[in-house]
Amino acid sequence: MNRREVLAAAGTVAAAAFVAPAMAADHDHHHDHGVAAKAGLTASALDCVATGNACVAHCLDSFIAGDTSLAICAKTAEDVVAVCAALAKLAVGKSPHLAAYTKVAILVCRDCEKECRKHADKHPTCKACAESCAACAEECAKAA
Repeated sequence: MNRREVLAAAGTVAAAAFVAPAMAADHDHHHDHGVAAKAGLTASALDCVATGNACVAHCLDSFIAGDTSLAICAKTAEDVVAVCAALAKLAVGKSPHLAAYTKVAILVCRDCEKECRKHADKHPTCKACAESCAACAEECAKAA
């Protein structure tokens, strides 16, 4: 396992550990019609955290190799990781601020998707991040 994979895995594990207890509790409340939507949003947000962490790690590897062309990509992916980790937590916690927060998350996810798409043909990690961001923005739009 290389450093990039370790960073991506660590970020995913940390985010999942952050929201897993609340997700488990949600499964006990089958009468809540919003649970399925929140579960989809939570899963999508956690996927953004994972792919965003992988993207940042890939960008750092490029920087080390002397290529700074992914600098903006790294920045937008860092933003996605931060925003989507909080998004997942708000979704499982059924925060009354979730709808308002999804509007910010949509903007951040779309910015990251746009930047990652610029590099998607050359960098599969960027492509995966872009696709994850697009999916998360769609889930956010459903919850907004």
